Amino acid sequence: MPHGPRVRFAPSPTGYFHVGSARSALFNWLLARQSPDGCFILRIEDTDADRNREEWVDGIIQAMAWLGLDLDEGPFRQSDNHAAHLEATQALLSRGFLYYCDCTGDDVQARKGENKTPGYDGYCRERGLARSATTALRFKTPHDGVTTVHDLIRGDVEFANSTIDDFVVAKSSGAVLYALANVTDDRHDAITHVIRGEEHLPNAPKQMMLWRALNDAFADEVALPVYAHLPLLVNEQRKKLSKRKDPVATETYRDEGYIAPAFVNYLALLGWSPRGDQEIVPLSTIIEQFRLEDVSHSPAFFDVKKLRHMNGEYLRAMSRDEFIAACAPWVAPWTSEWRPTDRPTPWGRDEFDAEVFARVAPLVQERVAVLGDVAAMVDFFFLDDVDMDVAAFEKVVGSDPSGRALLAAALARFSDVAWDASSLHAAVEELGEGLAMNLRKAQAPIRCAVTGKLVGPPLFESLEILGRARAMRRLESALARCSD
Repeated sequence: MPHGPRVRFAPSPTGYFHVGSARSALFNWLLARQSPDGCFILRIEDTDADRNREEWVDGIIQAMAWLGLDLDEGPFRQSDNHAAHLEATQALLSRGFLYYCDCTGDDVQARKGENKTPGYDGYCRERGLARSATTALRFKTPHDGVTTVHDLIRGDVEFANSTIDDFVVAKSSGAVLYALANVTDDRHDAITHVIRGEEHLPNAPKQMMLWRALNDAFADEVALPVYAHLPLLVNEQRKKLSKRKDPVATETYRDEGYIAPAFVNYLALLGWSPRGDQEIVPLSTIIEQFRLEDVSHSPAFFDVKKLRHMNGEYLRAMSRDEFIAACAPWVAPWTSEWRPTDRPTPWGRDEFDAEVFARVAPLVQERVAVLGDVAAMVDFFFLDDVDMDVAAFEKVVGSDPSGRALLAAALARFSDVAWDASSLHAAVEELGEGLAMNLRKAQAPIRCAVTGKLVGPPLFESLEILGRARAMRRLESALARCSD
């Protein structure tokens, strides 16, 4: 009976959820979702106790849930499979695939002298050492021939066995290292495809050697998985994304107000593209069309500007009610089960008016690219005193006599104008003509006085929602600021 692909995402919890890891998880998930009996497994590779932290585990699980990458099995922890790792070690040792080595790093370097060739020289291979408190276990790598990695993305990649040293599979403490633990777990989980970043490609020949050795040691014939090594993610300088210099944490994008459908759509484009000329496509289309063979091996540019633009397109495609609900964690976090980290609202719970925000939402929906920008764009509706951009105010009012004249004229005119967007638009246009100012220039002093900024939602609709009394009070305050 045929079975669908069984894939695993196996991150180490040693930091924030890197966007490269998110891309790897997505590509695994897409392959699994193409088959009714496909299986997507999450395995936390937590055997490096010195670097792992539990909050990183939680971060991985939460970020994947945000992206909608639902699991079929797991999350499992590699540390829970310790007994199987030890069993595999003993089986390999008993079949002569491993040997004990007591060489220190200094010993290896001293024997090399001026030889800079990396790797271990096999010094202990024939010494017949017994287990002790100072002996690690090394794998006897074949010295001749090549190991060919059949990669769906890169084609056949050959590694000369002579360039692969006798690598350590278990420390002197008995702790099994990544290479053997990973292969043991993949065999246990019947993984059919190993889809991961290209930085893992050099590990593939070692893991293939271990896999075949375990088949021999356990007298079984577990098929090797199919490999697919995804292209490197690079920044604007076409250099590998740096944790120190580039925004690489998936959680950061979530907290800034990128929405999961847009983020997933963008991740899918990092090395792959849907058919046709459209890049914004439904997830169902991505699942249907995705093929590992179509993934490019060339580095993929993680373009934050493009991601931001795509997110804005997704926001504008929302219904009014969907957009209002999506804004909740940033404008009314007390109503939301989840809220972004370190992003308090400028207003308190009692100052926020949900009905006012519902009226304002369509105005800002057309102008924001991320939900994290919404609060700063609408704060003047909910705060008694606006947070004035001093430099902007000085530019359009403080150092501009026509700006001050326009504010004074608007204050007088606003006392009796009909308070609706259309009437306000006509009044300001008329005031501007009287001062030889076009509408755009005439709006600037009023916008700055009322909102504190020069950029925001449409002015006249905002004035209508804000109300006559509050608008005029702010115009008076701005004029008073000029005379101080």
